[in-house]
Amino acid sequence: MKPYVIVKPIIDFLLALIGILLLWPFFLIIAITIKLDSKGPILFKQKRLGRNKREFHILKFRTMKTDTPKDMPTHLLQDPDYFITKVGKFLRKTSLDELPQIINILKGDMSIIGPRPALWNQHDLNEERDKYGANNIKPGLTGWAQINGRDELPIEVKARLDGEYVTKLSLVFDVKVFFMTINSVLKSDGVREGSSEAEVTSPTKGAAL
Repeated sequence: MKPYVIVKPIIDFLLALIGILLLWPFFLIIAITIKLDSKGPILFKQKRLGRNKREFHILKFRTMKTDTPKDMPTHLLQDPDYFITKVGKFLRKTSLDELPQIINILKGDMSIIGPRPALWNQHDLNEERDKYGANNIKPGLTGWAQINGRDELPIEVKARLDGEYVTKLSLVFDVKVFFMTINSVLKSDGVREGSSEAEVTSPTKGAAL
């Protein structure tokens, strides 16, 4: 076992704690704008798979209407503009909707850096990840596959990149992924909303968002 694997959860917790203490005013502002924009809860909960495929509920700021189909990757929705709220479009474009996952990190469900947690019903993706041991570590707020294509990646490529992360796991590599994520978010790389009718017929195939 790499020494960093032992230290990583401590670093995750401390950075997440600092993050939530610094960002709580933004949490409050976002929560208010969500409530003013549309009916429904502030937070969105969805069942995902964590380390060793243990189920947990990922937290996000709600960006979609309450009648959106559950447990379907957003990029597979046939008409995403109908479901995404006005505030939600901004939150998704800037990735601010992901901020509540700091709570998931504090709870120990996730790491800051790691493979993005797959939906419980993304069987093809999870089976591919098993080949590379990518399901044996905590999922992350961002990851190597996220900054190398995100929604645009085929399942096989995404799983292979997640496997590369497992192999290269280190403090230096995590720092590299972190700063590359900032650049990726600023450019909105790899974000795709909506799909063709053919894609919608296969909700288990696609990237976890």
